[in-house]
Amino acid sequence: MITSAVPAIEATGSVSLIWLAVAIPLISAGFLLVAGKAANAWGHWLGIAASASSLIVGIMAASTLLGLEPEQRVQNVDVYSWVPAGDMSVELGMRVDPLSISFVLLVTFVGTLIHIYSVAYMEHDKDRRRFFAYLNLFVASMLLLVLGNSYLVLFVGWEGVGLASYLLIGFWNQVPEYATAGKKAFIMNRVGDMGMLLAMMTMFASFGTVTFDGVFAAAEGASTGVLTAAGIFLLVAACGKSAQIPLQAWLGDAMAGPTPVSALIHAATMVTAGVYLMVRSGVIYAGAPTAQLLVAIIGTLTLIFGAIVGSAKDDMKKVLAASTMSQIGYMMLAAGLGPVGAAFGIFHLITHGFFKAGMFLGAGSVMHAMNDEVDMRGFGGLWKHMKVTWATFGLGYLAIIGFPLLSGFWSKDKIIEAAFVGEGWRPWVFGLSTLLVAGLTAFYMSRLFFMIFHGTARWETQGENAKHPHESPALMTVPMIILAIGSVGLGGFLASGNRFVHFLEPAIGHTEHGEPVLPIPVIMVATLVLVAIGVGYAYLKYAAREVDRVPVTTGFVGAARQDLFQDAINENLVMRPGQWATRAVAATDKSAIDGIVMGFARLIGSLGHQVGKLQSGYVRSYAGLMAIGVVLAIVLALAGRI
Repeated sequence: MITSAVPAIEATGSVSLIWLAVAIPLISAGFLLVAGKAANAWGHWLGIAASASSLIVGIMAASTLLGLEPEQRVQNVDVYSWVPAGDMSVELGMRVDPLSISFVLLVTFVGTLIHIYSVAYMEHDKDRRRFFAYLNLFVASMLLLVLGNSYLVLFVGWEGVGLASYLLIGFWNQVPEYATAGKKAFIMNRVGDMGMLLAMMTMFASFGTVTFDGVFAAAEGASTGVLTAAGIFLLVAACGKSAQIPLQAWLGDAMAGPTPVSALIHAATMVTAGVYLMVRSGVIYAGAPTAQLLVAIIGTLTLIFGAIVGSAKDDMKKVLAASTMSQIGYMMLAAGLGPVGAAFGIFHLITHGFFKAGMFLGAGSVMHAMNDEVDMRGFGGLWKHMKVTWATFGLGYLAIIGFPLLSGFWSKDKIIEAAFVGEGWRPWVFGLSTLLVAGLTAFYMSRLFFMIFHGTARWETQGENAKHPHESPALMTVPMIILAIGSVGLGGFLASGNRFVHFLEPAIGHTEHGEPVLPIPVIMVATLVLVAIGVGYAYLKYAAREVDRVPVTTGFVGAARQDLFQDAINENLVMRPGQWATRAVAATDKSAIDGIVMGFARLIGSLGHQVGKLQSGYVRSYAGLMAIGVVLAIVLALAGRI
């Protein structure tokens, strides 16, 4: 039985071609940016072909891995010698194993569907070619991130994802608020990136390497202090990319970008990168229980935070964004529970990629039909006009709330069960938190679904703001249908015989699943009861009666509508003190440092000026000074003899 991550062996077969999965969309992105307007008519099809080609390469590599024994499923591909410098050599290599290949298939499959959807969604945008170039860059960067065989290669993809997200979130940068949103995401992620840099510095100083095999081998004999420091720094990095507390404030504003961007960020790239980092670094956390506990605590706080915020928003995209934050919290909590929890976290990440992408694309379909409106208070009754969107969105909604036998039921409920495993206070705090959020998730997702598609119609039918809802074209609905099929059946397929959990074992190791402090049937019943209560309350409040168009702006609901004052907290705890510190340093530099330097310069100048007065140009003055000097010299000589 595999009990820890397996060291990599040299790649065989089609696995050795995995670098093409990164190279093809990267080259396509560069070409589309350089080609300019000449590629406007067909650039989007090149972008789709590039993403689909990466999917084909990924499928070939996955097929090869599945044909091998578990111990042979961790393979290394040396691409080229990146930084040869004397005795030190940094290789650019790729690690293909069950964990990375799972991400490759998710990113390329969901990413390709989003590319196809974007052809119609961005049809009237004059910069559509540039948009597809950025999508390709996003896909290439995420693939490099998950395929890198060292933290350094991972970091290159990590930064590439950050750049691509900045370009896509602020794609419509002619709108100042959108440009600001892109900048906010970029800056907050730079804070997290410092954590990654500090983690790599710690590893290199302690182990002399940043390759996965080297670090994991050295970690088994490393001190707890070193592993704890590295684990905390990695957690800071993950909080930035995956929008976890305290670096979560950028995610809601990231909805400024085109809706396909939101689908890609929230389902297949960017926010899943932090979860990948935590699971990939499981060997480090196994030797650093304090850091591992922090991962679970951060995940728990964020899943609660996201659920509360999602329950109060009226912007449907921001509800979905808060939902992503909360669901990533589930995955982070799972990663903090050890190998078994980590496997369930990745399982939920895969299923979440399908139903969350489907719902974001569904939201885009609604916007397409409602003149880009996002306020749910202006919808209602859309199911009559958009039956495909209603059905596909509905299946994603049922999956995320954990409706029995749909994908989310198989993956999220496993995390809830794992959260109840442990000793002392942990299973009760973590377990009960996941139960609470299961009920909240059912409420706010039902509120979202009912306010959009059910109840009475609340949109204007006449005048310049009149809405004429209609179904989206096939290029948009077909990807939504495929994702809905995954929302229904993927979870059950992967859960059968625990096949996906066992598939991951060579990459993340295996530990026996302990018994929860509550019987599993009790946990399941409690989860379903809370879900039913959440759905029922949302139905009575938002479908069975008229929706109140006037929002609550006071009390706890008002605070939740303002993201629990996250921006104000960041401004007062970080931004303002940072400004004051900068001003204090600038003042100190000007008054003290510059004052000393300039004062010394003025002193020398003054002395020079006074000495300069002696240079009169008169010979008799010089003769007089020389005579005085001679007299002084004689006096000093005589004084010395005496």
